[in-house]
Amino acid sequence: MKIGLISEKFPPDPGGLAVSSARLADGLAAAGCQVRVFCLAAAGSEAGIPGSTIETVQAGVQVFRLQPFARTDETLAAWFDLITTAHHHDPFDLLHGYYLVQAGFLAVFASNFLGLPSVVSGRGNDLDRAVFDPAKAAHILYALQHASRVTANTHELLRKAQALLGPPAAARPAADRLAYVPNGVDAGLFQPPASAPLLAPELSGAPVLGFAGEARAKKGLAALLLACAEVNRQRPLDLLIAGGLRSGPDKDLFKVFKKQNPGLNLVVLPYVPLAEMPAVYAQMDILALPSLHDGLPNALLEGMACARPIVATPVGGMADVLCHNENALLVEPGSVEALAQAILTLLADPGLASRLAAQARRDVLAGCTIQTEINAYLGLYSALLQAR
Repeated sequence: MKIGLISEKFPPDPGGLAVSSARLADGLAAAGCQVRVFCLAAAGSEAGIPGSTIETVQAGVQVFRLQPFARTDETLAAWFDLITTAHHHDPFDLLHGYYLVQAGFLAVFASNFLGLPSVVSGRGNDLDRAVFDPAKAAHILYALQHASRVTANTHELLRKAQALLGPPAAARPAADRLAYVPNGVDAGLFQPPASAPLLAPELSGAPVLGFAGEARAKKGLAALLLACAEVNRQRPLDLLIAGGLRSGPDKDLFKVFKKQNPGLNLVVLPYVPLAEMPAVYAQMDILALPSLHDGLPNALLEGMACARPIVATPVGGMADVLCHNENALLVEPGSVEALAQAILTLLADPGLASRLAAQARRDVLAGCTIQTEINAYLGLYSALLQAR
């Protein structure tokens, strides 16, 4: 099977989209598919003049990285030409757009132009936020309406996709085109620590509350900081943020908070390579993911696989995999008081923390492995090709 995977980001780009697209590409290649990835060069990279392409091979996967133009329309036109030219040299069986805004639109447009089936995947921000941007909504709607299959990693995103598609036509129910495919995690890489980790020099030795991912407003940064300050007033606590801070208001908020709370030890790690993240999770006594909106964060599944006690909000895909007092403690989004109390509860009750953490790993092994994710996509691809 020859798959063209279109994604805005791919490693070494940071972020969840890059990690997830690489996981899919690597998994498909391991299953015997020929995978070619078409992505954009990062802003400020040394890929050359706009419209030029750098070809590399990463873990057996061909990656074509396009240097974008200043104008979005010129970038999309060059991206389209890159994909269609690659097909003429070595035909694809199917195109998969991983994120609806640009990648999904291009995958469906190019597939229909070339007479191929297409799959598009909603990942979170595309249907949570970008669809409300008039400049992006048309691309999202086109991708949803004309793709052969639409997947999403949360049931909430599927409901949003269905709402945008409208009532299903009698001749072709829209629900038949929608599929829930949760993210997968490498449970061999992400495992419970065999022994107590060595603390990073910046950590004080107090219990560590961890956060993984880019700390920003939609991830509940404000509630996280305020809850940590409240907990620290009652007992010592270190806050470890692994993934860095986005420049702008979020980073400014963090600086002001740090200045106002000198007694709280705040440690921020920049981007950490995936292979090194298990050691980071091992230093966390509790993993907090207080998102206001989210898809299915890789950090959640990684923390579950590492058997970390988790405090989270029941939003997006977290509501699909977490159950209060069974494998995590769930709190209302934006509630500083509830978040602080849940953290204090886990710190005061090691038995509860251990029970929740063990169940979290069992649950992620049962339903969110890489093989489960790859098998779901392979099933979709096979069905589409057989239907042709």
